[in-house]
Amino acid sequence: MMPATLVAEQVLNGLQFGVMLFLMSAGLTLVFGVMGLINLAHGSLYMIGAFACAAVVSLTGSFWLGLAASLAAAAAAGALVEMTLMRRLYQRGHLDQVLVTFALILVFSEGTRWIFGAFPLYLDIPPSLAGTVALPGGLDYPLYRLVIIAAGLAVAAGLFQLVSRTRLGMRIRAGESDREMIAAIGVNIRALYTAVFALGAALAGFAGAVIGSITSVEVGMGEPVLILAFVVIVIGGIGSIKGALVGAILVGVTDTMGRLLLPALFGTFLEPADAAATGASLASMLIYLLMALILFFRPGGLFGKVA
Repeated sequence: MMPATLVAEQVLNGLQFGVMLFLMSAGLTLVFGVMGLINLAHGSLYMIGAFACAAVVSLTGSFWLGLAASLAAAAAAGALVEMTLMRRLYQRGHLDQVLVTFALILVFSEGTRWIFGAFPLYLDIPPSLAGTVALPGGLDYPLYRLVIIAAGLAVAAGLFQLVSRTRLGMRIRAGESDREMIAAIGVNIRALYTAVFALGAALAGFAGAVIGSITSVEVGMGEPVLILAFVVIVIGGIGSIKGALVGAILVGVTDTMGRLLLPALFGTFLEPADAAATGASLASMLIYLLMALILFFRPGGLFGKVA
């Protein structure tokens, strides 16, 4: 029987992975919901945040300054991209949007490789967040991962408040419903779009910075996460912050637990090597099977609208 502490640890790992996916997908779902824009370059903003954090940490030795730099650099890059390129795409078809933003992936990747080189960079966990925390049941869990979970949930709460309780949030919701009407009553739609795009970029950059201390910071690190972020917003419902949070946690926990439980399940009737290979292959498919199942019963996603 699998130890309870191992299962609990993987559940927490799945929650931490899900929170990171939420930071990526929240901005993506806002941009698509409000602007109707498919932004394949969102993963590049994640990468920019990670590299900005690594560069500032190497210069100053302060992780916190690096974290601030990741937010600023990603938001600035997002605002610049929106003002120079994206504004020309809002009235164009999705194919044009896909082609332009795919080209941006190549530009950002090669530009980052030219500036920082092709070798990965590594971020150290700040000393104040190193070590483990003793949790009930005898589980020692890394403090840094717990802080990521707490920070992601705090960001989710802040976004809910922003969208539902503030004037900017009211304009975002109105822009999602009828952009022509809010432009007609005097709202500066260009400034609103730039603000939404920069906010989504800052969240992606923040995610890249905090995950860079767990994995590594390298060119192209945003593309695999971007695919999962699209799965999250399809599951949760396009334009829904609540859906992005629920979908991200579902994807994170499903992926992590599948990689733990499926090899053990197949190990009951297969050889260990075959069980590991079969379990790993099926585990990588689980989130897509989950997406298909949810869309079968709720075509608009968990919290989205059916067209």
